Amino acid sequence: MTQFPMLVTAAIIEDKGRFLIPQRPMDKHNGGRWEFPGGKVDFGEDPRSCLAREIKEELGIEIKVLEIFEYSSHVYDGLKHVILIAFSCSYVSGTIQNKEIADYAWVAPEEFKNYDITEADLPFVDKLLNK
Repeated sequence: MTQFPMLVTAAIIEDKGRFLIPQRPMDKHNGGRWEFPGGKVDFGEDPRSCLAREIKEELGIEIKVLEIFEYSSHVYDGLKHVILIAFSCSYVSGTIQNKEIADYAWVAPEEFKNYDITEADLPFVDKLLNK
């Protein structure tokens, strides 16, 4: 059986030098850990459209998806391969709601070390720290 990677999008949303990171629900893979918001791309779906949809569903806010920020590829426990495409995004409207997340934080780059960030998201943290 061939195992295909999962294509996932992530939003790098900045506001006044801080970046939005939600905490994953405890009952999900990587529960309790922090990541950039986003989600799985459905078959035939454009990654930018996916990201706007996922942010609306998970957080209740509207964003504008801009250019590709970075990508990462990570295999969790030898079983789950995630290819993550992160896009720079701007906030458009709405108030953040904890719809499908445990919590959220606005974090300055130097504060990322205080959060247990998922491995697939670490390349994005590294890039933000080295800007």
